[in-house]
Amino acid sequence: MAPYFIRNLLPRRQARDANRRPLGPLLRSLTLIQWAQFLTGWLAWTCDAIDFFNVALSVTRLQKQFNKPDASSITTAITLTLLVRSIGAVLFGVLSDRYGRKWPLVANLLLCSTVQLGTSFVQTFQQFLAVRSLFGIAMGGVWGLASSTALENLPVEARGLASGVLQQGYAVGYLISAIMSLYLVPNNPHTWRALFWATSAISAFAATIRALVPESEVFLRAKAQERAFGANPGKRTKVFIRQIGAMLKQHWALCIYAILLMAGFNFLSHGSQDLYPTYLKTSKGFDNYHAIVATIIGNCGAITGGAIAGSVSQYIGRRLTIISFVLLSGVFIPLWILPSGFSGLAAGAFCVQFGVQGAWGVIPIQLAEMSPPGFRATFPGVAYQLGNMISSASAQIEAIGGNHLKTTINKNGKATVVPDYATVQGILLGAIATFVIFITIIGPENHGSNFENETTAFEQRKVLDKVRLSELGGIDKVPRPIDTRSEEINDKF
Repeated sequence: MAPYFIRNLLPRRQARDANRRPLGPLLRSLTLIQWAQFLTGWLAWTCDAIDFFNVALSVTRLQKQFNKPDASSITTAITLTLLVRSIGAVLFGVLSDRYGRKWPLVANLLLCSTVQLGTSFVQTFQQFLAVRSLFGIAMGGVWGLASSTALENLPVEARGLASGVLQQGYAVGYLISAIMSLYLVPNNPHTWRALFWATSAISAFAATIRALVPESEVFLRAKAQERAFGANPGKRTKVFIRQIGAMLKQHWALCIYAILLMAGFNFLSHGSQDLYPTYLKTSKGFDNYHAIVATIIGNCGAITGGAIAGSVSQYIGRRLTIISFVLLSGVFIPLWILPSGFSGLAAGAFCVQFGVQGAWGVIPIQLAEMSPPGFRATFPGVAYQLGNMISSASAQIEAIGGNHLKTTINKNGKATVVPDYATVQGILLGAIATFVIFITIIGPENHGSNFENETTAFEQRKVLDKVRLSELGGIDKVPRPIDTRSEEINDKF
């Protein structure tokens, strides 16, 4: 008989049936506030992606600006950004789980806007690296806050589709950055600097919109309950700090699993995106225009895949959807690397990104459903960014690999030796896809979880009773967090 984790890939019938509802009536049932909260979360994540890919799309211009003949020097900035994102995830995730979704996200977006503006004024490569590191901290906080803002107030039946659309804010941001690189930069005397001016304004706009949208209903309910219970802010903070420690002690295996899962996913996305325009221009001989157009086509595939996969996961489960779409991306790796013409490579970009970002579309809801109670901003955000930290060198790995693995192309009628990024990316994507499929199969799933009914980490009354007794000189040991998740996750992790 097959192992349990394989037999259980398809959710139980009652879980699938409970989460089926016609899409039209479901979307019409959403209130204006629910739509606004989802869209503000989506917009925040889109802003994050625009800035990040401004660097990836400007590698050759930045090489010229800072007199760096090797692309791996510029990709150091990408590595640093990814490396420090976990700091922002911890900082803003804790603030969000403690104080709410609204104002921590507003502050986060304003910090992003400030750093983006600062990027446009750097004069030296050292200044550029320093500012991009600061952006990494700001960027690290956005995903956890954006996903909790967007998903936790929606009906359970809508969360699969919403997860897919939310995550593809990343692809939309890449698309917007590509369009600006295609039309704004060539017609502007400030070239790449204009990208960051525009992005700074977009982030400030997103912060303003979030400030106008009400706080999450989950936190409004929690605050009302705590006022009725009579707990003061100091006690809630004490409970929250203790609960973090208790959560890590109880769910340490789940935390490690989530980090490994996100490391694989981030290697898959960054390995297929960050150096892609450079790959087309260097290894395939494309000009800047066609490289960016191919990138835009790839992101259209990503957006389509994310929305479809999110919807499909509502019916066949999160893990089975992830596995199916990662397998699909692996099938099209030859189309990604073998053609030499624009049409073939653009088709490869569409198909591979359809699979990669389709699988990614399930991640926001998968992480939210497996999260320990009360930590839906901290747990997914930190796991996501620690995975990013592990995968932070993906662009540099490809750049260095290309420096050691060469190929010959016909450029301007002459045989020219260039880095063979095609082979490097093909090997990397194939290996990472295999790892992602394996770790997804052995992992947990809490399909259709009603996590909005769980208490936040600082509002659990039994814990507050313990704190009160402790302050009176009695019991001084806080209990473990109340865990109402499925038996499957508790048994495995």
